[in-house]
Amino acid sequence: MMVVVLAMLASAGCGPVSISLPYPAPDSSVAESDKPRNLTPSASADDLTELADGNVAFAFDLYDTLQDEDGNLFFSPYSISTALAMTYAGAAGDTASQMAATLHFTLPADGLHPAVNAYALDLQARAEQVTEGTPFELSIANSLWGQQGFPFLPEFLDLLAENYGAGMRLVDYESDPEGARQVINDWVRDETREKIKDLIPQGAIDAMTRLVLANAIYFKAGWLNPFEETATAPAPFHLLDGSEVEIPMMQQSESYGYVLGDVYRAIELPYRNGNTSMLIILPDEGQFEAIEEQLSPAMMMDLLGRMAYGPVNLSLPKFTHESEFNLNDALIALGMTDAFDPGRADFSGMDGARDLYISDVLHKAFVSVDEEGTEAAAATAVIMSLTSAPMGEPITFTVDRPFVYMIRDQQTGTVLFLGRVIDPSG
Repeated sequence: MMVVVLAMLASAGCGPVSISLPYPAPDSSVAESDKPRNLTPSASADDLTELADGNVAFAFDLYDTLQDEDGNLFFSPYSISTALAMTYAGAAGDTASQMAATLHFTLPADGLHPAVNAYALDLQARAEQVTEGTPFELSIANSLWGQQGFPFLPEFLDLLAENYGAGMRLVDYESDPEGARQVINDWVRDETREKIKDLIPQGAIDAMTRLVLANAIYFKAGWLNPFEETATAPAPFHLLDGSEVEIPMMQQSESYGYVLGDVYRAIELPYRNGNTSMLIILPDEGQFEAIEEQLSPAMMMDLLGRMAYGPVNLSLPKFTHESEFNLNDALIALGMTDAFDPGRADFSGMDGARDLYISDVLHKAFVSVDEEGTEAAAATAVIMSLTSAPMGEPITFTVDRPFVYMIRDQQTGTVLFLGRVIDPSG
């Protein structure tokens, strides 16, 4: 799976696991902090738990806001949160407090950024322990793309360098916004193994753009229990309107953790790396909308606490999907209003003046689920501009109707990806 988050700021006044800096872009110079990344950040286990709890709360808040979108849905709350955490590093006043409330950043600022850093480094360390040859890849990269000659504060650059490994590349939005857009899109494409292309559309960057903050994540993992390709066969999938579509259905008999609830079923499919999994929530017929409304951290805690373990005859659709949307309205609806208002935004922590605001937050995501495992990618851009159970008989678990799913870090509970499948053929 890949995820990229880009935060673009404009001025409002007149294989192996890696966490890396972006490569030098063509026709760009470098103005990065001389501070190295802090590889031993001061963050306690309680800090990481609080960070993960906030991630889960934000994930379900955002899902609730986006669920009115038609059809399938897929996004990365982890990627979005990371990009906006870098943006939050430069926020002040009401803008900062609204961002913290929306994103569920409950740690103080001087504890939040080290915790974000510690979690990313922990993901890396755990992934590097995977046995050689295991089909698992995880890479995380952050970068800054700033306007040449714009007076970014050294302390802002230092904070992002120390906690996000993000160095700043200087581009010229004023005279060549299209060239800058192409350079950033090329970085996104490369960091997501070409799964996310043209994240930033034409016109999203203009002469008033001053900064793009980017986060890219690539994740690819094989199932702990792969499906046999020869067992995949066409089968009906029942849509919400009562019609059917024929889709390739994977099948196997293995042991899994599962819940048989009153109005839904759930099953957790581990990946071979041993600490990430796909959790599928399958509402009963006629209960999909009701279950969507119930999605919350409390529901998750209850669901995970009731899991039994035993043999399962599993049928799961093979599918590929790509989502693309602008997150402005969703984030404003969640309370992050001032950041998008040229007259009220306060990102003075970036340049010492209140002349930056977020003009757009763009997100694009890709997921592919097959017999071997899962590959996914996502990208988010924040654009800122200047103003002007015991073993026994196996249960049958057939995923033949719309479902909600997430890819989660089992160790912390962090939701890396979240989505739903309404029609796997679409």
